[in-house]
Amino acid sequence: MFFKKKRETRTYDVENQRPVIRSSICTGEKVAGFQDIYTGKFTEIMLIRTSGDLEEFRRLYGIGEREISTQY
Repeated sequence: MFFKKKRETRTYDVENQRPVIRSSICTGEKVAGFQDIYTGKFTEIMLIRTSGDLEEFRRLYGIGEREISTQY
């Protein structure tokens, strides 16, 4: 019998956090995470190396096609 891998879905505080991509001006390194709307605190979730990584981030947190802002 074969077992299917469960598709993991994670959650975040939709009312108090927004998805953000932080990009370094010097190196171009990108990190996906969530920023608290009120305090501005950024929580890193994963490094973005390819567009596939960004799609994985969207899938994991159920973000869909909503715009993700980029901060430099």
